[in-house]
Amino acid sequence: ASECPPTFNTAPTEVVGLIAGGPPAMVTAVEGAEDSKELAAADLDALDLRAEDTVVGISASGRTPYAIGAVEHARAAGALTIGLSCNPDSALAAASEHGIEVVVGPELLTGSTRLKAGTAQKLVLNMLSTITMIRLGKTYGNLMVDVRASNEKLRARSRRIVALATGAADAEIEAALAATGGEVKNAILVILGGVDGPAAARLLAESGGHLRAALHASMA
Repeated sequence: ASECPPTFNTAPTEVVGLIAGGPPAMVTAVEGAEDSKELAAADLDALDLRAEDTVVGISASGRTPYAIGAVEHARAAGALTIGLSCNPDSALAAASEHGIEVVVGPELLTGSTRLKAGTAQKLVLNMLSTITMIRLGKTYGNLMVDVRASNEKLRARSRRIVALATGAADAEIEAALAATGGEVKNAILVILGGVDGPAAARLLAESGGHLRAALHASMA
């Protein structure tokens, strides 16, 4: 969730990670928080959960009350629900519309689910988030064209992405990025579509952010 804004230029409220006990539980154990279904419901309500949202409950065992409570509450609100666990026939999968059960077998250290289960679940979450961003038009081929250039490393990556997508010379790339406020997708459209910055922004807005559709419209 924290990587989505800089990588795919999502709003901070678009992909949100919740953990039982809140952000402090990331660094300090909050005992008992994961046993509360009510806490999950309250955390989702605080985010103004709506039917248009999707909630992914994550639990290695598939029986954690916080995760089950989250998908139950979300499902009651009409939201799409997914239950991700590492045991077959889990309560979490049963509570969700779509269960994803990655059965990894016994842990190397009994009960230490941060190992096999945690690693497997991270891979699944990577797939879910990446495929979602592709469907939302955040990519162009294998390029992350919605990257937000918030530091020098990402600014250099932005220039490389525009170069790979267009084959343009450095000067043209710099001019296009300057004309579009550093927006990679817009800069590519300026170069390949032969339009100015405001026109690129308009075409992308009209195409729902999909670069290929905007390029097609620019050449119509």
